[in-house]
Amino acid sequence: MSNEAATFTDRELAYFASHSLGRLATISPQGAPQNNPVGFRVNAERGTIDIFGFNMGRTKKFHNVKANPLISFVVDDLASLDPWVVRGVEVRGVAEALEEAVPAHGHMSGQVIRIHPRRVITWGVDSAHPEMSGRDIRSGTGQAA
Repeated sequence: MSNEAATFTDRELAYFASHSLGRLATISPQGAPQNNPVGFRVNAERGTIDIFGFNMGRTKKFHNVKANPLISFVVDDLASLDPWVVRGVEVRGVAEALEEAVPAHGHMSGQVIRIHPRRVITWGVDSAHPEMSGRDIRSGTGQAA
């Protein structure tokens, strides 16, 4: 059962928890798209997603977010080949490039890209409703629009 006041449903949170990689699309200052595989963590209380990595502050994606905060983030997989079953979650929103958001740990730097969802689109995550569906998220509230 999902919490309507939350940014993500319980099924979406469970799906995110079962995956360790997603793909982050950013836009360069020149307007060119870039898409990278990234590690992530969902902060359910804040309703945000943190993207982390090695020397994050030096990456093109980090600098892209500083110049243009509009992003798209996708976690998806192929659950079955026969029958063909795809599932995933796309999060569209704005991101912040945070310089020292977390303590550096092991090979991970302290810089983080924090995603604030504005639209969440899912497909196949809820077996009772496998069709694609989307909803807008109210800015700053974590509530569906």
